[in-house]
Amino acid sequence: MLPKSKVDLYAAIRRDARTGMSLRALMRKYGVGFETVQRAMVSALPEPRKKMSPRETRLDTYKPVIDAMLAADLTAPRKQRHTVKRIFDRLLDEHDAVDISYQMVRGYVAVRREEIRQQAGKGVVDAFVPQTHKPGAEAEVDFGDVTVKLAGELVTCYLFAFRLSYSGKAVHRIFASAGQEAFFEGHVHALNALGGVPTGKVRYDNLRAAVAQVLGLSRRRVEAERWTAFRSHHSLEAFYCQPGIRGAHEKGGVEGQIGWFRRNHLVPVPEVATLAELNAMTFQTAACGAQAAPRSFQIAGPAACQPPGSPSLNGGSSSGS
Repeated sequence: MLPKSKVDLYAAIRRDARTGMSLRALMRKYGVGFETVQRAMVSALPEPRKKMSPRETRLDTYKPVIDAMLAADLTAPRKQRHTVKRIFDRLLDEHDAVDISYQMVRGYVAVRREEIRQQAGKGVVDAFVPQTHKPGAEAEVDFGDVTVKLAGELVTCYLFAFRLSYSGKAVHRIFASAGQEAFFEGHVHALNALGGVPTGKVRYDNLRAAVAQVLGLSRRRVEAERWTAFRSHHSLEAFYCQPGIRGAHEKGGVEGQIGWFRRNHLVPVPEVATLAELNAMTFQTAACGAQAAPRSFQIAGPAACQPPGSPSLNGGSSSGS
């Protein structure tokens, strides 16, 4: 059976060559030429395919004109810059560009506008930096809504999650609201269950239980006074994420963990008489399923945290997660 890919072909040629098979025999066996066998002997990885030069289009003649319009927009008033339709109309009126379509102009402008801004030093280049964490150093906290049949009625409750960034171990608690009391109780429960306090920063979004005011587009926040006192008492260092979808990416671990817990431990919709019964039930099912959880979504257990130094952690560990 012939290899399915070029990598497999190179691997097969190199394997047979090590057994002493001649170049001519390799060529006959695999139906390839002398140069292919030689390249396989030099490197186990095939050479990357050559990029095809872009084909000429009817728009090529007008691209410098479009670029000039987009460059002029860099210094034009914000509300008086070229739209795609205006560019297309000018090409028709000023350059008699009857051989191009609106869709061709739109596709080119969609890419080229941002490139010109970046070349002028005015664009924003999106970049992604892989997150790395030290054991026990950082954590992420968030609430997620869950639906529960409580005392015979469907109600919306709130799942508190405290997730260690390095190990992925998490502690959960379900509350009737996402208010400040639940926020504090969730922290105390999590720190007791984990047996310590993260040595570095804990990531939060801008929930009302912690943040009274977001100061512009900066990282500065006016904290709720009770929250400031609470985290000072427990030696927690808060890091506040950006508002909106960008902030969600900064604590994506706990965002995904809440979804994973909801799908794996709250489906089908649980039917309970009290929230205490629900928390006891979710702790039991989570503990039973901890070994099957992905590494990034582990259930709470002993973790490499700072030994508890605050009074709130001296009372022993909690029984649930």
